[in-house]
Amino acid sequence: MRHLFFILLCFVFIAATAQTEQLAYNYAEQNQYEKAIAILKKLYKKNPNRIPLLYSLVAYKQQLEDYDGAAQLLTNYMKKNPDIPMVYAKLGYNFELQKQPEEASKNYKIAIEKLALNPNYSGSLGGIFEKHNLLDQAVATYQMGMELNERLNFLPQLARIYGEQGNLDKMFDSYLALINSNPIYFNKAQHVFGLYINDDPLNEANIVFRKLLLKKLQQEPNITYNEMLSWLFIQQKDFGKAFSQEKAIYKRSDQGFDGIMDLAEITIAANDEETARDILEYVIESPSSRTTTIKAHQMLQQLTIAKIDKEGYEVVNKEYSRLLELFGKSQETLGLQIDYAHCLAFDQDKKQEAIAILKKSFKQRLSKFDAAHVRMELADILVLDEKFNEALIYYSQIQSALKNDGLAQQARFKVAKTSYYKGDFKWAQTQLDVLKRSASQLIANDAMELSLVISDNSLEDSTQTALKIFAKADLLAFQNKDTAAITMYEQILAAHKGEKIEDETLFRQAKLYEKANEYKKAAVNYLKIIEYHGDGVLADDAHFYLAMLYESKLNQPDKAKEQYEHIIFNNADSIHFVTSRKKYRVLRGDTLNSEL
Repeated sequence: MRHLFFILLCFVFIAATAQTEQLAYNYAEQNQYEKAIAILKKLYKKNPNRIPLLYSLVAYKQQLEDYDGAAQLLTNYMKKNPDIPMVYAKLGYNFELQKQPEEASKNYKIAIEKLALNPNYSGSLGGIFEKHNLLDQAVATYQMGMELNERLNFLPQLARIYGEQGNLDKMFDSYLALINSNPIYFNKAQHVFGLYINDDPLNEANIVFRKLLLKKLQQEPNITYNEMLSWLFIQQKDFGKAFSQEKAIYKRSDQGFDGIMDLAEITIAANDEETARDILEYVIESPSSRTTTIKAHQMLQQLTIAKIDKEGYEVVNKEYSRLLELFGKSQETLGLQIDYAHCLAFDQDKKQEAIAILKKSFKQRLSKFDAAHVRMELADILVLDEKFNEALIYYSQIQSALKNDGLAQQARFKVAKTSYYKGDFKWAQTQLDVLKRSASQLIANDAMELSLVISDNSLEDSTQTALKIFAKADLLAFQNKDTAAITMYEQILAAHKGEKIEDETLFRQAKLYEKANEYKKAAVNYLKIIEYHGDGVLADDAHFYLAMLYESKLNQPDKAKEQYEHIIFNNADSIHFVTSRKKYRVLRGDTLNSEL
């Protein structure tokens, strides 16, 4: 019983001490350092070996500029504990605050030398130097710690410090060494490199990193260096060189074609068709898996379709037929079948032929997800053909089969969009209200955008006259009848000038003008949105897309810079803010890390 009482008493004492200590720290947070010191002095007297109490007392005395008092505390501790390096570092910093650099340096040197007695203090000592921004001393500490004890690893700390010092060569080298010691650091290192590397091959960091990697590859062939070079060339949009690195990785590893196929997708997204074709043809000609070969053919066909005119579709159709005959019609080639149907329906107006292909695919052994993809394409073609009710059935089947899957959410959005096209705005709004809470941010944003179009233009016009024309114009755009859609948007602009629907109409029409390469007309529309609807939700979009036009299509960089500048200084919460800031800096000739 007595034993239990003693244990309880100890717990009470510890709790009371912790409370008292916390009170001292609370005083310090309120800049009441005298009160904090008075409390900690008593606690330190009872616990003279608790070094955190010593550090706090020293820090609070320094805040009051009582440097002699701080030094006295530290020297008293040293007399009893002469081999604790961190205390010498604290004393050195105390001299630093008094502008006595020679005395400070002397104590820093002693602190680092003391590591020879116990290298395990390296982490704590380095942390103190970092805290006081004594980076050279921190580097020396970490380096000595690793030399004295090979089990210690301070490469992450060293890499970070080198970056802060602007020593790019050593920073990159430390991270590469870290990756070689443990591949788990690959993504972390890549993230840090991204803070220094940009798309300019002449950027200092890019040059330093490239030279370092090439030098290391000459000294020691290592796939990590190829992977990093590939990543660097991708950042610079030099996809041909990235492809060379990916080929080297493929030949020297068992990673297969994953990296090469990923690069193909990146080059396609960047509109580098020539390199994308080279990559895909390389995959097709190499001994890759059947699945990879089919995927490469599929992507190659998509590239061809994106560039051909009407006369070229006969060649495309023959190639699809050849591929489906070569690989057969099965779950494996389902992507090819869906793409072929899409091309027939949306590009060649052969909707019935496309529908027949898709319906035949149901006879193949398909998973419920594959079947859902077929139903989605089939429903899209039915919407294209204005067979809305039949399309809604297929979309609903996807929702039933996959419940809360992302594809089901996409199908629900298409139900709303189809209802909107057919003029059933009430049911469309009901579906959109659910989708605003979608787990997919993209679907949620699309749902919010369409919901606002319907609600804003229903309140102002109870007959929804303009909205019905607008929905019809949107359907024409979906059907690739761009000229007819532009004309219908123009009807709205003529008959409903000044109404809420005007800015949406100008924006939709501008995007179609861009698609038709009528960039000056698109620019006029964006300027009208800015002038007449400058406080509307589409204003920052108008500024951004106008800037993009000025920069890349109309060759007016100064005007582009003005538009980006407007977003930076007036729309900090815009989704275009980060891109605008980067593009503005490039147009202004800044380096990557310069401040506005």
